[in-house]
Amino acid sequence: MSARLVSVLTTFEETLAGRLRKLIPKGDGEVLSLSWMKLAMDSLCETHNDIKMLITSLELPVTDWDQKWVDVYLDISVRLLDICIAFSSEITRLNQGHLLLQCVLHNLESGTPERYMKARTSLDNWRQHICLRNPRVQNCRSILDSLVESLDLPKVKNSAKGKVLMRAMYGVKAETIFVCSVFASAFSSSSTNLVDLTVPDTFLWAQAFSDLQTRVNGEIRDTFSSGKPTTLNELEAVASIVKKLYPVIQDGMEATTEEERSKICFTDLQEGAAKLSEGLDLVAKQVDMFFKIVLSGRDALLCNLRVCCTDAGVVTGSKREDELVR
Repeated sequence: MSARLVSVLTTFEETLAGRLRKLIPKGDGEVLSLSWMKLAMDSLCETHNDIKMLITSLELPVTDWDQKWVDVYLDISVRLLDICIAFSSEITRLNQGHLLLQCVLHNLESGTPERYMKARTSLDNWRQHICLRNPRVQNCRSILDSLVESLDLPKVKNSAKGKVLMRAMYGVKAETIFVCSVFASAFSSSSTNLVDLTVPDTFLWAQAFSDLQTRVNGEIRDTFSSGKPTTLNELEAVASIVKKLYPVIQDGMEATTEEERSKICFTDLQEGAAKLSEGLDLVAKQVDMFFKIVLSGRDALLCNLRVCCTDAGVVTGSKREDELVR
């Protein structure tokens, strides 16, 4: 490789290594928080933007792309769009539970026995709602498996730029699989969605990735083994408040002590519900941003390929043209 190509690749890999180190939790219980998940998805968006800039700096025309590279890129993009849709649907489902919590708070404010009964019904509905499983998230494992299969680098012959691109793409795919597997595990409350990758130590970011994966996956497995009913910290906090509040309002809170306890639980539930809703909204925005980044990259590649086909005199509607539209 030329000195310029080595510099481009080194910059990309060192930046990725630094980004991965920032995701290593500084304390216990930090991984399955919405704040950490927001940072992880933000990091993934930055890495995908970096690969776009790297492709531009390589000045590698689409016409020089090996067909295998194109196929791999298109296949991966489809799967990433699918997994983003699954995550968005789960965030929407969890946010629907926020409406039930608002009903609880509204009824508790009234201070009448009839309203307390309605509040208890809303609590029952919320507890049932968060225990449901989203089939889209449950199906993420098959998507993750297909992404792992795509990790193998296509062989590149006589193309220094192609080797740089494939090496950088490996890093992008590795971080993508890791972050998506953590999201799928958190949203499905199942460690079966966790993926453990073995990355060659020839990459400058390999050690940072290994440290991050070991710490995060280990903490998630410990959380599941403890038997917690929910995995997201903010959701678990609300569930704990609901558990305390439920017996307090069960008998209409006739005693003064129960009324005092209710006021404390009311404030806690109000704050917990707000924190959960705000966290879900922030993660939703990052997932949506990642979806748009993947979609824009895919559209740009397809557009360039169609231009190349037109310049080469390929007739629209041919087999090759059909292959481009996936």
